[in-house]
Amino acid sequence: MTTEDSTAHSTALLTLEGLTKAYPGVVANDDVSFAIQPGEVHALLGENGAGKSTLVKMIYGLVAPDAGRMIFKGAPYAPAEPRAARAAGVAMVFQHFSLFEALSVAENIALGMEHPPRMRDLAARIRDVSEAYGLPLDPFRVVGDLSAGERQRVEIIRCLLQNPQLLIMDEPTSVLTPQEVDILFKTLEKLKIEGTSILYISHKLEEIRRLCDAATVLRLGKKIATCNPQEETARAMAEMMVGTVLQVPERKAHDEGPVALSIRELSLPAPSEFGTALKDISLEVRKGEVLGIGGVAGNGQDELTAALSGEQLSPSGSVFIRNDDLSTAGPAQRRAAGLLVAPEERLGHAAAPAMSLIENALLTGRTREGLARSGLINWTKSGSFADAIIARFDVRTPSARVAARSLSGGNLQKFVIGREIMQRPDVLVVNQPTWGVDASAAAAIRQALLDLAAKGAAVVVISQDLDELMEICDRFCALNEGRLSAPVPAAGLTVEQIGLMLGGAHDMHEATA
Repeated sequence: MTTEDSTAHSTALLTLEGLTKAYPGVVANDDVSFAIQPGEVHALLGENGAGKSTLVKMIYGLVAPDAGRMIFKGAPYAPAEPRAARAAGVAMVFQHFSLFEALSVAENIALGMEHPPRMRDLAARIRDVSEAYGLPLDPFRVVGDLSAGERQRVEIIRCLLQNPQLLIMDEPTSVLTPQEVDILFKTLEKLKIEGTSILYISHKLEEIRRLCDAATVLRLGKKIATCNPQEETARAMAEMMVGTVLQVPERKAHDEGPVALSIRELSLPAPSEFGTALKDISLEVRKGEVLGIGGVAGNGQDELTAALSGEQLSPSGSVFIRNDDLSTAGPAQRRAAGLLVAPEERLGHAAAPAMSLIENALLTGRTREGLARSGLINWTKSGSFADAIIARFDVRTPSARVAARSLSGGNLQKFVIGREIMQRPDVLVVNQPTWGVDASAAAAIRQALLDLAAKGAAVVVISQDLDELMEICDRFCALNEGRLSAPVPAAGLTVEQIGLMLGGAHDMHEATA
């Protein structure tokens, strides 16, 4: 350890020394050491499977290290459970919200407290703290009625009520509009000024450069470097993560063909009390075109995906593939006709968690890949199909026989997207194709979508990642409260115009006024 490193560790809020954690067949963290200073925003970067999740689980008391030690506020730190971590001053905002939709904001926050005060007193504290940090919340609103951004506020305020000295945030901007990101960053800057340290996990490297004071890069469980992100380019940090030159998705010249997907005045009631109704959606997508649909989470993306896949049939409107009316067709018929869909929720919807990758390949590829005949499954052919997906899309897994739930989120996403692309769809609809996926895997997925369009498929990308949509899409439209704006050319759109469209300005005259 250098003199500079020794000084940094002696003044640190949290020091990790040689943390190691192994699971059967994989070393998740291998001798990881770094320090987080008081009042510092420290990024944790790495590909999916690099060991980020395991590391923060050890800090938060969800798993115990096999070797190494942690020092927090100058004393040995080894939380046996999250309750002990919270008592010590460590809080965590998870990527996936853990909220009960039928309960109010205050009731959800009370459930996460060891000794919650009376509801009236808690409501007053929620109002005071949320307004002080620029994240105003009504404590009596039902969570199911909140937007994704407001739900994240609930998670953040729940942590801030604990007065943490270290706040861990996992992909905090994945469900936010550009305007909401600005609000969040102002809150984090205020926390930093007050002395709170933040461990910030994100795949959005420009955000890291804008917000963070330091960044530690993990690769295959090992610490590769700690750097100042403001002195690095996003590309340089991405290449530290992957250990190779990062390939930028390349759009190949091609001509758009005839209309492949046509939706006419499609409406769909909300599937549940907290769902979103679709309202008179009309859309045409041509062969060779990539159409982007942006929207803040909870504005009808899942409902639109279900309506296109055939999981939910619309009582009004029509869905045409080429000239075939498939409005009353279910998922199997639509797949056979060439309309394939990859939903947002990869574990439980796009893939069955307990089933092997071979079985998951069979689930959607049975008809188009001829994996079963007369009710009998061809397991050899199914295994070959799964192996081909793994090889082509660089899915990091010991074999195709492991359960889907054993893969990291990014590797499972590559498998799910690859499974649909390799079935040569005429129309492919993907919802959040690179959500929670590292820079290298995201680039590979985006390139695969562009290549598919170049071969003549119509591709619809539903995403909350606006940079992604601007990078790969020919046209863009916004989904807001179940209504779809008219598509506009993606080239030349500004972030401000997109933000207005996401907020409900449904034509370019409104967005540019």
